[in-house]
Amino acid sequence: MVALGLWQLDRARQKEAVAQQQEQLANAPVRHLGDTSASAEALESRLVEAHGRFEPESVIWLDNRVRRGVVGYEVVMPVKISGSQARVLVNRGWIAGTGDRRRLPDVTTPAEDVRVSGRAVIPGKRIYELGGDPAEGRVWQNLTIDRYRTRLGIEVLPIMIEQASELGDGLLREWPAPDRGADTNRSYAVQWFALAGLIAAIYVALSFRRDAAHR
Repeated sequence: MVALGLWQLDRARQKEAVAQQQEQLANAPVRHLGDTSASAEALESRLVEAHGRFEPESVIWLDNRVRRGVVGYEVVMPVKISGSQARVLVNRGWIAGTGDRRRLPDVTTPAEDVRVSGRAVIPGKRIYELGGDPAEGRVWQNLTIDRYRTRLGIEVLPIMIEQASELGDGLLREWPAPDRGADTNRSYAVQWFALAGLIAAIYVALSFRRDAAHR
C-alpha cells in the first residue's frame, strides 16, 4: 500500500510536469495555420489562428452541453483557410437550446472572411462511449476528427480551435482549463498511506493483545 501511494505521487508529479509544459505552449507566440502538415501533438494546447471563411453547411451541433445550469449546444463549424485547400474545425461556442428538440437555435455566421483564434485541442481525446453510434444527423454527443472526416467526407486539420476571438455572434465562449488530474492522484496517495497506517496500527494493537494473553 505504501508502494501504491508512492506510485500515485509519482503520477501526480508527471501530470504536473505535463501541465507546466502545456502552460508554456499556451503562452508561446500564436501559430498561424495554413496548409500545414503539423501533427496534432505539435499543435495541441497552443494558441493558433486561422484566417478564412466559415462553411455553415458543414456544421455539427454537440448536444447536452450545460452552461450556468442551462442545456444547449456547442457549435462546431469548419473554416476554409484562405490561400489553401486546408480546413480546420472551430468550436465557435455555446448557445442555449430552443426547448424543442425538433428545432435547433439560430446562429449568426459571418459571410465574409474572419480571423479565428483560440486554443488548439484534440476533440474527443478522453471520451468514453457506450452502446451504438452516438452521432445522429448533425446533432452529435461527441466529436472526433476521424468521425467528422468519415461522416461528412471533409478533410480537416487534426485539431480543433476553441474559439476565443469575438465575432459578435452572441455565442458563449467559456472554455474550462485542462485538468491533468494531479490532485486526484494525490488524493489516492493519501488514501493508500492512510490504509497502510491503519493496518500497521491494527497489527501493533493485536501484537500487544497477543503478548498480554501469553502472560
